[in-house]
Amino acid sequence: MSVKLITSTPNAEEVIGYCARVSNPSNQNNPNISGLLAYCIKHGHWSVFETASLTLEIETSRAIAAQILRHKSFCFQEFSMRYSEATDYIPSEARAQDNKNRQNSTDTLPEEEKAWFTATQAKLWNEAYTAYKEAISKGIAKECARALLPLSTKTRLYMTGNIRSWIHYIQLRSANGTQKEHQDIALQAKEIFKQQYPIISEALGWT
Repeated sequence: MSVKLITSTPNAEEVIGYCARVSNPSNQNNPNISGLLAYCIKHGHWSVFETASLTLEIETSRAIAAQILRHKSFCFQEFSMRYSEATDYIPSEARAQDNKNRQNSTDTLPEEEKAWFTATQAKLWNEAYTAYKEAISKGIAKECARALLPLSTKTRLYMTGNIRSWIHYIQLRSANGTQKEHQDIALQAKEIFKQQYPIISEALGWT
């Protein structure tokens, strides 16, 4: 799984600061924005953070992509398996079921169980991919043949949202309770966010 920067609003923090001072036009070009943005965050003036945006490229499995696509404040463009052929998969690590939380897992499995899970994923992928390619060779449409592939099939998507949406997404998905594979993506997104928006990140306590 990987996350990389595609584009960000140029001078995003300055743009946000400029827009935040819309009611004080004589002071809009004030370059001192650290205190202003910290004030907006502290007092929940989130709308100003909707004036700049960020696009990231994410490579992940279809299983995790389905979770990401639930964030409706973002715009997405995803690799089409109706148009292009799948080529690879992203194996998941094996973890034990958390008996206290049905939506959580714990890293307590013996190594032999983890090894079995990794080998089984590879075996099933090879079998499924062979059937998938055979289906295509028989003239079966890619949009139909993809039904043979597992949720571990690799996909790529572009995720675009305003800074407010990214703050919410990172806070939610980097926290405990998120599936580890998705949490890893959110943490990678957080590192890019920190590089692009150091003033906002400091105000959020992310530095």
